[in-house]
Amino acid sequence: MSRQCEICGKKPQFGHNVSHAHNITNRRWNPNIQNVRALVAGVPKRLRVCASCIQAGRVVKNV
Repeated sequence: MSRQCEICGKKPQFGHNVSHAHNITNRRWNPNIQNVRALVAGVPKRLRVCASCIQAGRVVKNV
């Protein structure tokens, strides 16, 4: 299961940790993915959605 938002497609970004001695190691920034029950075409469905999509109102939660 990929760590990707099903609404906006946001996924991990990659870069480097850089120490004071300038040693470089790989790292990644993961999006804040949440499992939510949302209404999709009037039917409740489980989605993996990033927190920014939830906060922006792009997801209608099934309450």
